[in-house]
Amino acid sequence: MSAETSVPRPREPGLDISDSDLFRGLMSEAPFAFAFFNPDGRFVRVNSTFTELTGHPVELHLDRQPAELLPADLTTLIEAALRRIADEALPVTDQRIRTRAENGDSRHWTVSFFPMRDDDGVVGTALFGVDVTERQLNEEMLERSEERYRSLVESQQQLVWISSPSGSVAEDAPQWRAITGQGLEEYLAHGWLDAVHPDDRPGTEEAWREALRGRTMFEWSYRVRTRASGYRHFEVRAVPIIRHGRVVEWVGANTDVTPQREAEEMRGRLTDQLGAAALRTARLQGATAQLAEALTVEQVVQVIIDVGRTALAADHSSVALLDLDRATLKLISSGGTPDTRGEEIDLAQPNVMTMAVNSRRPLFAESPDSLRAQLVDAGADEAQISGFLAQTDERAWVGLPLLAAGRATLFEREHKTAETLQRSLLPERLPVVRGLTLAYRFRSGSRHVQVGGDWYDAFVLQDGRVAAVVGDVMGKGVKAAAGMGRIRNAMRALALTNPPPAAVLTGLDRVFEATEEEEQVTTLAYMVVEPGTGEGTLALAGHPPPLLVSPQGVGLLHETEPGTPLGWATSRKQFRFCVPPGHTAVLYSDGLVENRKRGLDAGLRELSSVVAEAPPEVLNSPNMLLDFLVDHMLSGYEQDDDVTVLAVHVPPATKSD
Repeated sequence: MSAETSVPRPREPGLDISDSDLFRGLMSEAPFAFAFFNPDGRFVRVNSTFTELTGHPVELHLDRQPAELLPADLTTLIEAALRRIADEALPVTDQRIRTRAENGDSRHWTVSFFPMRDDDGVVGTALFGVDVTERQLNEEMLERSEERYRSLVESQQQLVWISSPSGSVAEDAPQWRAITGQGLEEYLAHGWLDAVHPDDRPGTEEAWREALRGRTMFEWSYRVRTRASGYRHFEVRAVPIIRHGRVVEWVGANTDVTPQREAEEMRGRLTDQLGAAALRTARLQGATAQLAEALTVEQVVQVIIDVGRTALAADHSSVALLDLDRATLKLISSGGTPDTRGEEIDLAQPNVMTMAVNSRRPLFAESPDSLRAQLVDAGADEAQISGFLAQTDERAWVGLPLLAAGRATLFEREHKTAETLQRSLLPERLPVVRGLTLAYRFRSGSRHVQVGGDWYDAFVLQDGRVAAVVGDVMGKGVKAAAGMGRIRNAMRALALTNPPPAAVLTGLDRVFEATEEEEQVTTLAYMVVEPGTGEGTLALAGHPPPLLVSPQGVGLLHETEPGTPLGWATSRKQFRFCVPPGHTAVLYSDGLVENRKRGLDAGLRELSSVVAEAPPEVLNSPNMLLDFLVDHMLSGYEQDDDVTVLAVHVPPATKSD
């Protein structure tokens, strides 16, 4: 029998393996499980390691069959291997089994069976088993780790890919191909670039080559053509895997950011629309102020023409004066219309201007059919109207009557208009918000038409926080009030779209440059605060700092950069500004602290000291606090400017909170 045979007794001279102490010693101390079966499938020898697999002592195995000792699953595996060896005389290797120890721990084994031969054929079967528990546990841990990684990648909508050191794709990326519809051959090598948007491909290729040359992280974004022939936005990041100083591969991940991009584009379009609306509103308000200040016919005509061109985008503008004695309209400006300057139009003749004057209200015709219908109803000749419409490229018309009395009446109306305009642009009431108390005081310093540009505002943002602002448009009269209205409306539109103070001030700078005169100076203080906690942010545009009043009567001016007035080239900054529970933040215009007899610095020092004189009941009431501050700061001084004060109070926390 060959040297591979351990039982029965070997035929090699000089060594009786069945009784050899050396053989028994090796088998007993071997780190692997060993068993030998005779042709009848009975145990002839086992070592101690094999008893760990079965749970029985060595002696109990000898001359017994597996079914007499072992569990059914282990018995089935051994008997199947023994039958195969008996039939085919070939080894049976790498059979996996799991056993359970007395303490309940599971152990994993790899078992192999080998036929033992002599000159007459197979004389028995040797079993060798290796404990692979640790390896199995490591494999399971690695598999769980891979599953977690795969789940994480899939949950983040990421496409993972691998390329060679040269950047050529050599492995499949099923997720990429599922989105793009590319076949495997189309995708491999550099075929993935064919799915990149043509406008994005040149930059993507150059950035990828640069990363390969420098062995640096590749970060880029591009659009990818989808299976449905649309495009999705992806951000990609890839890193080189370096071993022993050499790049062995690149691993990258593409993240689908289409929803974010679409949201950004929508937000951008909305911002543009709001900006355009704010600009149109500002121009119309500017025209209102100019009309109120125009004292000559020429000035009125020029304002109307400018309004038609800039605010209404009108192609032509005509202005006519009413002659009541003659019941006619006399054209004083044709503004590019077919009418002739100096021409007189009988009020009985139906047209856009005469109908507006006769009805004393605006006339709107949004289409040629609308104009035809209104003029025919007023008695105009339909054939003449059809002839006019066939020759003109105009498609919409507006007629506006401008009514005015004498010089004294004009100034009276201007004064009333100025005050009404200023009051109408200020909120009648402030929002009621749980966890926040708002209060305001406004004292006009106007004399005759000397209306100022002070203003305040407070409103709730989409995320539940509250925006508060106090501003001052320098100057007097309708012009200052109208400027205040333009900035206030623009600020609301910007804040409701992108509320961070620095972003709002940056947007206001652009609006200011587009609508206001260079010599105009406008300042403001703008803060956003969280109800309940008082956490917030603040930005100043050349405005005095807010005052923080504690429940103990300590007034502190916020130490921050004052910034520059609106429209000045600067990088806007915002700062943390917290109003702790029980405290009150006070925003104010310079009319509260500055006048002809008191400079700004002296007024700011006096404002802080006045707070210390307030009794406890005043400190706990925002309305009483504002009355106290205004009365004490103006006491002994002649008010020569508007005074605007806005309080933001965070009530102290209670047990119910």
